Amino acid sequence: MIDRIDHQLSIHRAALGALSYRQELLASNIANADTPHYKARDIDFKSALDSALAGQRRGGVGLSTTSSRHMDGGAGSSFASAIRYRTEFQPSVDGNTVTMDIERAAFAENALRLEAALSFINGRFKTLQQAISQ
Repeated sequence: MIDRIDHQLSIHRAALGALSYRQELLASNIANADTPHYKARDIDFKSALDSALAGQRRGGVGLSTTSSRHMDGGAGSSFASAIRYRTEFQPSVDGNTVTMDIERAAFAENALRLEAALSFINGRFKTLQQAISQ
């Protein structure tokens, strides 16, 4: 029974992981807004979610390697392969690509998505609790 519940919630767990990783990236962008030559990064949510779900199906997360001598990475983030550099809209003199308006908007949007995902999961648990209590 527990494995069926875990299977039903696996996509939500992966989505929460991707959203919280994106929140960390956006916070890092905002924190480094004044760092010379810092390149703003964001995550491609669809590919991050796909790779996380594929990693759950395989029982782990595989990392891309360029040499057969590379170590197997078990402790890395499953979302690192979905990181992309944000396109530069307004060039700055110091080479920093962080645009605070874009970062704040993306941070707020991602926070709303996190809130919605948590509310949805909370609703699923309430439904399960009702089904169990009857």
